[in-house]
Amino acid sequence: ISPFEHQTYCQRTLREIQILLRFRHENVIGIRDILRAPTLEAMRDVYIVQDLMETDLYKLLKSQQLSNDHICYFLYQILRGLKYIHSANVLHRDLKPSNLLINTTCDLKICDFGLARIADPEHDHTGFLTEYVATRWYRAPEIMLNSKGYTKSIDIWSVGCILAEMLSNRPIFPGKHYLDQLNHILGILGSPSQEDLNCIINMKARNYLQSLPSKTKVAWAKLFPKSDPKALDLLDRMLTFNPNKRITVEEA
Repeated sequence: ISPFEHQTYCQRTLREIQILLRFRHENVIGIRDILRAPTLEAMRDVYIVQDLMETDLYKLLKSQQLSNDHICYFLYQILRGLKYIHSANVLHRDLKPSNLLINTTCDLKICDFGLARIADPEHDHTGFLTEYVATRWYRAPEIMLNSKGYTKSIDIWSVGCILAEMLSNRPIFPGKHYLDQLNHILGILGSPSQEDLNCIINMKARNYLQSLPSKTKVAWAKLFPKSDPKALDLLDRMLTFNPNKRITVEEA
């Protein structure tokens, strides 16, 4: 994609450059150099020089089952990088296996900040943060239900989806469309409680959820019988329907 073909591409490219030039962390991809044309008129492309990483988690999961040690090490690095990102009040908003780069020594770096946003904790972003972010399978339920804005917890949901995928080599919520995605989530987490429904200010979305037949939660141990109980405990805290009850990156 040419970065200057469309205004949206321009904005994403600029946003990514602005954020990454300020970041310096082992688990976040860095910018080594930016190559561009000498004059504005001749500028058709921009090349960003970054660290060489041999593969990504998406490709790795396609080719092999990860050991428990590898899952621990990758998850730790994802959370370490995300803690740094969140400490700068930035939401990544598009965490997924293909955005986690890995090299031959198993170092992991988070990449692709084209959808990232600054989230000022002193400011109410309700109604200003757009609904359509993150690849559907890794998207937190509150984004789809358009509840009261959203917070850093959307990234934690995505990490939970990634952890589940590392445990089983397949996506946990592979929805074909918006409603199918929600049904996948509720099919495993069960129906949300009244308290959880109260965090959704969109009445249409709340009424839709209340109209659905009641579903019971599926035990994580049933879904991942060979997995470490500690991994499943963390997974449960990450994949929590209510964003206010979801574990923070520091706690994780």
